[in-house]
Amino acid sequence: MSLIDLVLTVCLVANANACRTEHIYFEHTGSMMQCMLRAPIYIAQWTEDHPEFRVVRWHCSVPEYTDI
Repeated sequence: MSLIDLVLTVCLVANANACRTEHIYFEHTGSMMQCMLRAPIYIAQWTEDHPEFRVVRWHCSVPEYTDI
């Protein structure tokens, strides 16, 4: 299994110019295409938990690791 980073660009519903990036990490055994097909489930859950934001863009990627 590998870790996938679902990268969301979200903006406040009340102010479309106030945007930020959010990351949802999950374990995944499939391809990036399968991630793209599964992503709407995670996006819907995140949106339900954060009703003050609207997801305007998203993509799947491999997480970047840094040594601390």
